[in-house]
Amino acid sequence: MKTIRFLLNGKEASIEVEDNETLLCALRERLGITSVKEGCGIGECGTCTVLVDDEPHYSCLTLASKANGRDIKTVEYLSSSGVLHPLQEAFIRSGAVQCGYCTPAMLLSAYSLLLRNANPDAHDIKEAISGNLCRCTGYIQIEEAIKNAAEICKCNGQD
Repeated sequence: MKTIRFLLNGKEASIEVEDNETLLCALRERLGITSVKEGCGIGECGTCTVLVDDEPHYSCLTLASKANGRDIKTVEYLSSSGVLHPLQEAFIRSGAVQCGYCTPAMLLSAYSLLLRNANPDAHDIKEAISGNLCRCTGYIQIEEAIKNAAEICKCNGQD
C-alpha cells in the first residue's frame, strides 16, 4: 500500500492504494464516488471516464498511483456548488439523458472539449465524445446538448 495525494473535484484528497489498483476502483470503493461506472473494464466503452488535469482518461485502465499530484475531476465537480452546470442543464433540455449510465462520462468529455474549444463544430463534438458509447440516445441529442451548452457558456463566461 502507498499513499497518494491529489485534487479531487477541487479538494485535496489522500488515500492508500495498492500497486495494481485502478483509479476506477479507488474512486468507487475507497472514496464512494459511484458516478464513475465500470462498463467494459477494458477501455472500450468510456463509461469510466474521468478528467485527469482536464483531459479525459479511462479510469478502468489508469492506475490509481498515476493520480498522485494530479487534478482529478468526476461529474460531481460540475455541480459542486449545488447548482447544475449549463452543460448538465443542456443535457436535460435536449433529452441527452436517457438511462443515464454513460451520462457522467459524456458530460466530462464534453466539459473537457469546451475548456479547449469554446466554439466547437459538429466534427469537434463527435471527436470529443467518440470514446464514449451510448446505447440509448443515438448521439444526436448529446451533440445538440453540447452545442447548446457551448453557446450558453460563451454568453455567460462559465467554464
